[in-house]
Amino acid sequence: MDHEDSARFAFLHAAPVIGGAALLKLPPLLGALGDGLRGPLLAGSVAAFVAAYLAPRYLARHFEHRALIPFSIYCSVVGLGSLAYFAVT
Repeated sequence: MDHEDSARFAFLHAAPVIGGAALLKLPPLLGALGDGLRGPLLAGSVAAFVAAYLAPRYLARHFEHRALIPFSIYCSVVGLGSLAYFAVT
């Protein structure tokens, strides 16, 4: 699988999980307890939709010319740092 296909697969794989979480959390937020949250909820949903739509396109173009080695090093360092932090605390 090439980089473009793997990025597209990862985003498509996350869509059902995000949709399921939205279905579980939206009714309480839109009910009587969420009176002041409707505007920010709508703005956040629109921003998340735009970002989720544009991110795979950007990553596909990015992966055509660049490799994932710097990102994998970053993930490894942050992951090991997080493990060390949570092991100590």
